Amino acid sequence: MASGLFALLDDVAAIAKVAAASIDDVGTMAAASLDDTAAAAAKASAKAAGVVVDDAAVTPRYVTGFAADREIPIVAKIARGSLKNKLVFLLPGALALSYFLPVVITPLLMAGGAFLCFEGAEKLWEKLNPHDEDAADDAAMDPVEKERTMVSGAIRTDLILSAEIMAIALGTVEQEPIAEQAAALVVVALGITAMVYGAVGLIVKADDFGVFLARKRNGAVAALGRGLVVGMPPFLVVLGWVGLAAMLWVGGHIVIDGLHKFGVDAPHHLLHAAMHAVEGAGGFATWLAEAGGAGLFGVALGALIVAALHAIPRKGH
Repeated sequence: MASGLFALLDDVAAIAKVAAASIDDVGTMAAASLDDTAAAAAKASAKAAGVVVDDAAVTPRYVTGFAADREIPIVAKIARGSLKNKLVFLLPGALALSYFLPVVITPLLMAGGAFLCFEGAEKLWEKLNPHDEDAADDAAMDPVEKERTMVSGAIRTDLILSAEIMAIALGTVEQEPIAEQAAALVVVALGITAMVYGAVGLIVKADDFGVFLARKRNGAVAALGRGLVVGMPPFLVVLGWVGLAAMLWVGGHIVIDGLHKFGVDAPHHLLHAAMHAVEGAGGFATWLAEAGGAGLFGVALGALIVAALHAIPRKGH
């Protein structure tokens, strides 16, 4: 998926360059500015590709268990919430903080990363220790209320992942004039949101497409359709676990990177030592060591937060 993003961004940048060159009446300076903005947006989006993959893996679990005719509307609601996160809250906030108070960006990102670790650890505990009463409560919940709860949870998680995407993008174009920074971040927000939630929509409707293909008379096409119908439920289960792991990986990585910037180097050094130990096995092994180490850190941090919150006395107890 990340390689597909790079190809898409290259195409977008190329189209933008051709368009900029063809608008003669706008003037040479305006065309050059558009060209620079497209290139900056492409570079920023490419650097954020890792978080994009995580975002796409996390989201499908929020539509699991709903009627087929509600899947796309739910994805559309989450996509609109994601755009609102990026364009209404994060873009002006990131630009303002970068200009007036850059010192607080890292602590805010670390707080968001800690929240992802907490949510991931809590959901991991729920998966490993399911409670029948929780499942019964979930089944008895009003469908409208259940959808509202799931959408709000997805948008809340998206806010953290989108903040990381926008922060990475801003760091790539921070030397550019403020207008070009804003334009590049808008392009990143629109392009990445469309790609992530377009991919999520395809994933959640793949089984319905499989039913459509299975009804065809062509034997090979029908067999492909049956394979999609049979294969999508376990695929979504696996993707749910991938999404959970992604939350812990991204959250742990954000906190480790923030600690390193503040001089707490031990987690960062351990992570890089693990990556160095396996680098001879190739790039995938190095990535796996980095993701696994950050994920384990995320589980530990999330578990500490969960334990601390459960230790706080609640009213009526």
